[in-house]
Amino acid sequence: MSRYIHNLISQGEHQQLDFKFQVNDSRKIARTLVAFANTDGGKLLIGVKDNGVIAGVRTEEEYHMIEAAAGMYCKPEIHFAFRPWNIDGKQVLEIDVPALKVKPAFVLTEQDRWMAYVRVGDQNILATPLQIKLWKRQNSEQGTVIKYSDNERILLSYLTTHPFITLSKFSRMADLPRYKAENILVNLMSAGLVEMGQNEHHVWFRLSEAGQEEGRE
Repeated sequence: MSRYIHNLISQGEHQQLDFKFQVNDSRKIARTLVAFANTDGGKLLIGVKDNGVIAGVRTEEEYHMIEAAAGMYCKPEIHFAFRPWNIDGKQVLEIDVPALKVKPAFVLTEQDRWMAYVRVGDQNILATPLQIKLWKRQNSEQGTVIKYSDNERILLSYLTTHPFITLSKFSRMADLPRYKAENILVNLMSAGLVEMGQNEHHVWFRLSEAGQEEGRE
């Protein structure tokens, strides 16, 4: 039975797996729960160090802190599956967080602000305002109608010959205010023609597979 946990640990931390040596701050663990829920879901292994060494959970209080994190510091409450494992006499807690069908979820920060996070690689990153706009659009009952004005054509034409574009570059190229450039990108992402990539410092946009197909037609 322990092979399952050892196999998980051997993967290292990634977009759907995070290790926590201990839980001593419900707000911090809430950030990870929200980031998983806002992305593709994921697993938390409590009692495992960042380097994969199994240290074991020291007290039952750690589970209660995760419960508190999910209920008190997440909006909506994050529902998770829980399973304890005994690995060579040390207890590891497996926390399984599903992806939300309706996003986003928010976490209450130390500054008493509700903020949304996403999971990128092995990091929890603050969601951009444009990402939140996209979620709202996806949750809307209204469909997205794409009107191919010069601005859309400028963007799609650029992306057929370049791997990516930033919001600021598109705004300058099309001579558009930032919010109008954001709206065009949200429309094209909602239609599945453009997708967003990001890391801790940068956000960029590229053609999706569907967008590449359309560009070839």
